[in-house]
Amino acid sequence: MSDIAELADRLDRARTGRAPIVQLTAGTEVDLESAYLVQREGIALRVGRGERVVGVKLGFTSKAKAEQMGVSDVILGVMTAQTQTEDGGEIDRSRFIHPRVEPEIALLLGADLDPAAPADEQLAAVAQVAPALEIIDSRYRDFRFSLADVVADNTSAAGFVVGEWRDLATVLSDLDLADLEVTLEIDGEVAETGSTGDILGDPLRAVAAVARLASQHGVPVPAGSIILAGAATAAAPLPDRAGAQVVATVAGLGSVSCTIGGAR
Repeated sequence: MSDIAELADRLDRARTGRAPIVQLTAGTEVDLESAYLVQREGIALRVGRGERVVGVKLGFTSKAKAEQMGVSDVILGVMTAQTQTEDGGEIDRSRFIHPRVEPEIALLLGADLDPAAPADEQLAAVAQVAPALEIIDSRYRDFRFSLADVVADNTSAAGFVVGEWRDLATVLSDLDLADLEVTLEIDGEVAETGSTGDILGDPLRAVAAVARLASQHGVPVPAGSIILAGAATAAAPLPDRAGAQVVATVAGLGSVSCTIGGAR
């Protein structure tokens, strides 16, 4: 198999140069374990340039997303502060290759996530919850990849926006987080609809999944980490018109938005 560092560098150059590449598995033998090593090396390159890890994300947690991309396994990626946009802020579309956007549920840890702890203790580590948007952008040609390819590419992570944080215990006293309507609007028109139940049946199940995968692949998840639990709908193309607005609304929980910049 090709050297892990070389594969990570190939993907890193594709991301920073906004130039898609042939899938890694098209010319090399990359299994899932090796793909996570490539991902980790890629994050190390970015941290070495000054980026700061702020959380993790799950991929392929919704049936719609899995069917759209032709895969089904839950996967883990890493997010950095440099890819976060403030709620209502502008996202520079020129930073991406062929970006898509999806509505999510974000969780904020108030304590370290202990993979050895019982599930109820892991869940108790979550302090706050918020609606979120994630920008995904595969570094592969035609947005096509195998499971190993997308893991190596840090699960297509490219950007994210988090709405207003709310205390999780307070939210759960009023709402069933596993059954909230989710709407994705682009310039006032509905692009996708779904439910928080499409995220693993309940977005809070993401906590145990993150703990398991993070432990397996050596990813620390300390207090203060943001977890993107997964997409509630299929992804929609990120608008390429400057000034376009993207809004995700989770019934009862709130909305989150961004405006497109750096486009036509």
